[in-house]
Amino acid sequence: MSETKVSRKSKETDIQILVRFPGKGQSSINTGVGFLDHMLTLFSKHSGIDIELQAKGDLEVDAHHTVEDVGICLGKACAQLFTDIEKRNRYGHAVIPMDEALSEVVIDLCGRPFLYFSAELPHVKLGSFDIELTEEFFRAFSNHFKITLHILLRYGKNTHHCIEAIFKACARALAQSLEENPNYARYGSSTKGIIDS
Repeated sequence: MSETKVSRKSKETDIQILVRFPGKGQSSINTGVGFLDHMLTLFSKHSGIDIELQAKGDLEVDAHHTVEDVGICLGKACAQLFTDIEKRNRYGHAVIPMDEALSEVVIDLCGRPFLYFSAELPHVKLGSFDIELTEEFFRAFSNHFKITLHILLRYGKNTHHCIEAIFKACARALAQSLEENPNYARYGSSTKGIIDS
């Protein structure tokens, strides 16, 4: 079992995160944004990555800086933790339902940050969480983990269900991509021989 810690302190946020893998999907999360806490708890459970996270942000302004910076820190922590991508599946894919909502996520742990996000979501709030922050979170996460991440909400009506399906699908796709590949020594994960940018 390996773990890593990341801290980030600015005029807008103060964040400490610890991630552990392989874990038991256990988490202790407090960002001050209740809906984000809920989504990250689900993410931890379904990815098998233990997460301990404490964040303080300028929530008197809004949740934007907190959500984005949490995505940055989680991405950096994963990048530090998973340095042996050539030994893993590298690719992950999951299609996950949440009642009437269905989300599909595909991941490539390739060292090249890219996010494709396709989800028709209303511009509303769930608690203090602005819905458009979903895309901002995953952009920060993919950029700092340096992965290619495709997120598609196939359909759904309940906004909570739609975003929950996205987080669960991302977690399950990540778990698949992180599984050890017993054949890596024979043919590796890239024709270049290394995983980089």
